Amino acid sequence: MGALPKRRPAGRRATDAPFRIRPARKADVPALVALERIAFTDPWSSVDFTDCIASGLFIFVAVTRDGPVGYIVARRVLDEGEILNLGVALPARRRGVGRALVGHVLTTLAAAEVAAVFLEVRESNLPAQRLYDAFGFQEVGRRHRYYQRPVEDAVVLRAAISAGGTSA
Repeated sequence: MGALPKRRPAGRRATDAPFRIRPARKADVPALVALERIAFTDPWSSVDFTDCIASGLFIFVAVTRDGPVGYIVARRVLDEGEILNLGVALPARRRGVGRALVGHVLTTLAAAEVAAVFLEVRESNLPAQRLYDAFGFQEVGRRHRYYQRPVEDAVVLRAAISAGGTSA
């Protein structure tokens, strides 16, 4: 009988399914769209993902042997970065996938000489806010009625990052 996965400090188990993070490819788009439709009420389209890949944005997928279980999209403008989208399959949530994707993109942005990263998150999405808080993101503003379906404010978060990809 195999050993149980190690527990994290909060009592949660580390991810049960091993995954790796790699750059997204055009062939990933159908899987990314499927994940997006499950994760969001106002999902991105296949054209949105295809455009992200073609335009050279930072787009990474977390992949298991069964295919993509999460993705993150970010961009760099001068010395600032922005996380545009993060989605994780329902069965893979609370298994370290989102945390690994955020860490990976922050490290990538830091290597691209980004000093600060911004993002918007739904006011009601407390699990995502806790995830970002763990990386040093802090509220810097709000966007009234930013999200649709349902209409909701966005919390604007910012984190300063260092060359090592961690919050400064």
